Amino acid sequence: MKVRAWTGSDEIAAVYVAETDDGRHVEFVESVEPPIPRDEKWVLIVSTLFGCPGRCRFCDAGGAYAGPLSRDEILFQTDYLIERRYPPRVVPAGKFKIQFARMGDPALNDAVLDVLEELPDRYDAPGLMPALSTIAPSGRDEFFERLLDIARSRYKGRFQLQFSLHTTDPGKRDWLMPMKKWGLEEIARYGERFHVKGGRKITLNFALAEGMPLDLAVMKRHFDPQTFYIKITPVNPTYAAVQNNLQSSVSAGAKAEWLVGLLRSGGYDVLLSIGALEENAIGSNCGQYIKRFLEADSSLESGYDRRLVSV
Repeated sequence: MKVRAWTGSDEIAAVYVAETDDGRHVEFVESVEPPIPRDEKWVLIVSTLFGCPGRCRFCDAGGAYAGPLSRDEILFQTDYLIERRYPPRVVPAGKFKIQFARMGDPALNDAVLDVLEELPDRYDAPGLMPALSTIAPSGRDEFFERLLDIARSRYKGRFQLQFSLHTTDPGKRDWLMPMKKWGLEEIARYGERFHVKGGRKITLNFALAEGMPLDLAVMKRHFDPQTFYIKITPVNPTYAAVQNNLQSSVSAGAKAEWLVGLLRSGGYDVLLSIGALEENAIGSNCGQYIKRFLEADSSLESGYDRRLVSV
């Protein structure tokens, strides 16, 4: 695999595009959170599939699935980013997150588990904390059982598990994410088993679109605030979201503050995560996919306006 191009900025985020010997492409990201310096907090976001079979209606990476990445192809991404900044593979950041969240649902690839087993020994990185984001595809119980074992034995609470819910309405959730997946009850049961007392709570992510409810009563029925916390994000500007008439219901303002306050009144810790607008232009945010932008015959308002630089 070779890196062919990149776009972005060292000051916020950069997306890298690599190509395999057989011509498949993969994207991966590094980002920082100004004004926090990179040697305090650094985030890598890697791909686990070539495209994705999920066809989520807000994600530009879906619909062009070309198989899973191998263990070596996943590690190529982390090696490339780490060795550019820290050639001895010694990462000083107190918060060093490797997110399996760029292209593809990581729960569909067993090689992700092999990578997770290896990461603590591959890099000298005391601040390492993996983050795995998934819709919890059905039929992957063995993956989730092994993930539970690895998180307990290798990370001892320093592991961020995130489930993508996006709405508490089961029918609308199935429309948003057509792949067969666990329901709220199954996610809640597994999350209770995964959570380590004193460790990070399980994240429930809602990229909220207009007409997609987040019902506090449903949340309280399924998810214990002592085990789960809620992350609310906008629906990022993607071609898929535009084609499916999905408009974000979240932005900085009174409406978001009201929702956060309501959820907190139910006992939940809540994070309202609205990234820098420049990240939308770079194409580094969740659901964005540089290759989709390059193949499009039209521009997209408020997103994807950076051009790739060849390497």
